[in-house]
Amino acid sequence: MTRLTTELLIEPNIVRENITKLKSKINNSSNFMAIIKSDAYGHILSKIVNDIDDLVDGYGVVRLEEAIQIRKISKKKILLMQGLYSNEDLHEAISYSLDLVIHNNHQFKVIKENNYFNNLWFKINTGMNRLGFDEDEFLNIYNSYLTDKEFTLMSHLAASNVANEPSNKAQFDKFDNLYKKLHSNVAKSIANTGCIMNFPEKSYDWVRVGIGIFGGYIGNEELKTAMTLRSPIINIRDINKGEKVGYDGRAIAKKNMKIATVYMGYADGLPNHIKDGTTVRINNQDANIFGKVSMDVATVDITNINNCKIGDWCEFFSPEHSINNLASSNDLISYDLMIRLKSRVKRYYKNI
Repeated sequence: MTRLTTELLIEPNIVRENITKLKSKINNSSNFMAIIKSDAYGHILSKIVNDIDDLVDGYGVVRLEEAIQIRKISKKKILLMQGLYSNEDLHEAISYSLDLVIHNNHQFKVIKENNYFNNLWFKINTGMNRLGFDEDEFLNIYNSYLTDKEFTLMSHLAASNVANEPSNKAQFDKFDNLYKKLHSNVAKSIANTGCIMNFPEKSYDWVRVGIGIFGGYIGNEELKTAMTLRSPIINIRDINKGEKVGYDGRAIAKKNMKIATVYMGYADGLPNHIKDGTTVRINNQDANIFGKVSMDVATVDITNINNCKIGDWCEFFSPEHSINNLASSNDLISYDLMIRLKSRVKRYYKNI
């Protein structure tokens, strides 16, 4: 074994496969926007753009800095999803040919004072109550300034991953009813990953897909996790029935056991509150977390793992062992697990 390190292996071919699967579910006329905010959910933004640019019609990010980074690589549409907050933001966005989301009156004031009405997406609050204009508020703006302008009407679903959640229909109805009051040159966009999976007929003009392309959407095994998080075993010990493992003695052996100590802890980004029994993979076999995660290590029950030795890899998630297993069994979301990993986790990007 060489120098000890915890590794994150990023697989762009799987990202491409996930995009292809998602595109097969939407209308042929729909444009596909890859949402790659937060460093492409931890997948290294610049490299991902290079490897998926031929498959997508545009990109969405939150930070202006990430939008500029993409523009240096791609000529595709780039949407700044939380828009702008100053004249300086607007002028920089224009210089890089960015599309802008406008979701409140402060932002609208900036574009109005600069008489700038190109490449705008107006966000409507249809029930998430986070960002977006209420209907009456937006119609006042529309009737005064937008009746002869081309733009995109957008909203965001709060529970699209739950097909039978009543709020989905309520949000669709509110969105569709507002759209009917606008002129015919308005595009529309409401679909995220969950919407594509459960309501593909709502693909409309643009779909905005983030977690699905990286394989973090719960409830669909077609989409594969596009990264492997693994760490080596650094110690193996036998313990007797009744002995405790880790801080606070949370894990108590109900039989004689074999425990592996793995070289990853919460200082690397592994959540401290991961539960005993959470499944990991060692030598292509299931093993279970046993004991509270420490700053630098975690402990795993390997009693039933064959031929386990120091230096073997413990995989927390991979294309074959979905990140959703770790997330759902610990009241987490895959988004959080993807972006929380710290700098001392060594990243390897598999070039196509």
